Amino acid sequence: MQGEILHNIIAIVTTNPKSVGGGGAPIFYAANEAEREKIALYLSRILNAMVHDLENGTYFLTHH
Repeated sequence: MQGEILHNIIAIVTTNPKSVGGGGAPIFYAANEAEREKIALYLSRILNAMVHDLENGTYFLTHH
């Protein structure tokens, strides 16, 4: 994949199940905001991904 630009959402982390529908990315449900941040941080390190806050209780992880 050298030279190829990837802009895929690779995971969703949310405290609000109603804010996300289905889709192709795994969805991780957190009990509270602290757990949401912890899950997003760990996933970003494991997947070497960037975390973006949608400001509705949901983060998404992607590669840039």
